[in-house]
Amino acid sequence: MSTLVESNKILKIAVLTVSDTRNFETDKSGAYLVEQIESAGHELAKHKIVIDDIYQIRACLSQWIASDSIQAVIITGGTGFYGRDSTPEAIMPLFDKQMEGFGELFRSISFSEIGSSTIQSRALGGLANNTVIFSLPGSTGACRTAWTKIIKEQLDGDFKPCNFVKLLQTGIH
Repeated sequence: MSTLVESNKILKIAVLTVSDTRNFETDKSGAYLVEQIESAGHELAKHKIVIDDIYQIRACLSQWIASDSIQAVIITGGTGFYGRDSTPEAIMPLFDKQMEGFGELFRSISFSEIGSSTIQSRALGGLANNTVIFSLPGSTGACRTAWTKIIKEQLDGDFKPCNFVKLLQTGIH
């Protein structure tokens, strides 16, 4: 039995892929996140793909953060500077509090992997209605970096000195 189950800190986490071209067969980043969420002992609450459109992203995310059954959302895609990339613009107005340190830390870690190209990452995080939201680039490598080096620990109630689980108490079963 996993530590999360023993300590009763299983979170319900949703994954949103933002892409004009991916579907469930070609969405490797979303599939990676789903696999990691379940491997960590959490429950996948929702998994959806939406096109890179501010209003579709915002509509989906608004429903999820209004739900009492979702404590965390991980978004992959739409954070760059190309074409229709608009995830940051879509989600920032929904935040009650922005998590500046997430984007800063992600880019710092990414620098050792991809060099100065990391400045084109607009990864960001925040809190909305007691839901923690992490927005990542669409590459599987970026999702792996964010999950293994930041998100996994912050969604583990036993990680010290602090994590987000206590802030999300209302939805823990």
